[in-house]
Amino acid sequence: MQGVWTPDQIRAAEQRLFTRTPEPQVMRRAAHAVSVHAVRLLAECTGGVAGRHATLLVGAGNNGGDALWAGTFLRRRGVGVTAVLLAPDKTHPAGLAALRRAGGRAVAADGPSPDTSGIGAEAADAVERADAVIDGIVGLSGRGGLRPTAAELWRRVTAPVVAVDLPSGVDPVTGAVDGPAVLADVTVTFGGRRPCHVLGAGAVHSGDVEVADIGLDGYLPAPELHLLDAAEVGENWPVPGPEDDKYTQGVVGVAAGSATFPGAAVLASGAAVQATSGMVRYAGPAADVVRSHWPEVVATGSITDAGRVQAWAVGPGIGTGASGREVLLHVLESGRPVCADADSITLLANDPTLWDARDPDAPLVLTPHAGEFARLAGGEAGTDRVSAARDVAARFDAVVLFKGNTTVIAAPDGRVLVNDSRHAWPATAGSGDVLTGLLGALLAGGVEPWLACGYATFVHSLAAELAAGGGRAAGGARSGGSARGPAGPGVAPADGPGRGGTFRVGAPIGASALLAAVPDAIRSVREAAFRAAFR
Repeated sequence: MQGVWTPDQIRAAEQRLFTRTPEPQVMRRAAHAVSVHAVRLLAECTGGVAGRHATLLVGAGNNGGDALWAGTFLRRRGVGVTAVLLAPDKTHPAGLAALRRAGGRAVAADGPSPDTSGIGAEAADAVERADAVIDGIVGLSGRGGLRPTAAELWRRVTAPVVAVDLPSGVDPVTGAVDGPAVLADVTVTFGGRRPCHVLGAGAVHSGDVEVADIGLDGYLPAPELHLLDAAEVGENWPVPGPEDDKYTQGVVGVAAGSATFPGAAVLASGAAVQATSGMVRYAGPAADVVRSHWPEVVATGSITDAGRVQAWAVGPGIGTGASGREVLLHVLESGRPVCADADSITLLANDPTLWDARDPDAPLVLTPHAGEFARLAGGEAGTDRVSAARDVAARFDAVVLFKGNTTVIAAPDGRVLVNDSRHAWPATAGSGDVLTGLLGALLAGGVEPWLACGYATFVHSLAAELAAGGGRAAGGARSGGSARGPAGPGVAPADGPGRGGTFRVGAPIGASALLAAVPDAIRSVREAAFRAAFR
């Protein structure tokens, strides 16, 4: 499991490190890592390194210093380097001197012969002829969008971008983007990921995040957030063993859909079938339709006739009237782990007496989208979705899976998992029903609820990406592509140019296509686990 640390945690760890290792030495170590990734980007995008040109966008302070030292290392590789200084009187002096000694140039952003936007002629030329750009405008102390001069320089960038620590203009804590912000191909960060690399728009703007070792490992506290990778999901995804049968692997009950709208029942039940090799029981008015699509499901027309289950997935399409309330009440009273989605969340938000039916020892997972979350919380989540999810999880003593392009999974004890998908292919009707079925099956298989949410979300996102790409990754979560689409910043990051002149594009999908890709997604994460085990 990968960690994510807040800016305050990183700063404190750095101060402890500086008592043992001089700060300039640590800066050069960080800058060298930036230069290594800039060299790789140049080679991949231009076919060479020596003779190419890199432009540094340099702000005040240490972030700009990292960029200047990175430029110094690039000069040693034969790269022409020009630093565009946004705050010449506050530029890191040692970094600037080192760059000049190495033969690099430095020009003021608002230098001689400015154009109508206030950008000097030399600065404009440096940006326009760059083969790669290093973003060292602001660091972890930055807040808000790029200031006007920086924003104008960024608007002119067409070359691939390496960001130092974080893309300038992205909020380091929440990942929010409230104005112009750098959209990086690669972000090189130091010691560990920051929240802005995995949350909200920041996950998109960061591009591929590379973590460089600068010696912080022994000084970092417990991480604020956690990320799963494919190998970990694959290693822990339930598969049958020699002694297993359909019962030992878990029986999940699905209460979803209606006679008029049976789609939710079909999708949730199908996802449960695809997720594990146990048994799926469906209870509800769409029983005949479910059986016709999934003959292996044991389907009955009433929740009271469902039989024994190890967990319930309830809510999609059950309605918010009296019949839906009765279904949810039965499930909550069962004493089994429950994944409550869609209409069941609305029922819980509108009728506080339903909480009294819950067995306090039975795990409960709530899977709201933004609107449902607002009903539960009594207001909008705002930009700090992590704190909002933590608050709701603690209030209701439940695991909260707060859906979104970045999915935040909060446990009642404060632990938070993040799935930092950089695509939006699951944004289609019915995809949440698929997630509910996956999650219910994992709960029935005995997977700890917080981790079950993480595993289900990861596979769900990957299945959507595979479906959109026709069986291959069409850009997205940590899959290695450019963050900039063919028309430049603002284009969907799941499409567009990848490294080395390749293109990866996807097509919109429906929930049925996502569901059909679930087995391939599970194979993919299990293959990653095998590769990791035999590396």
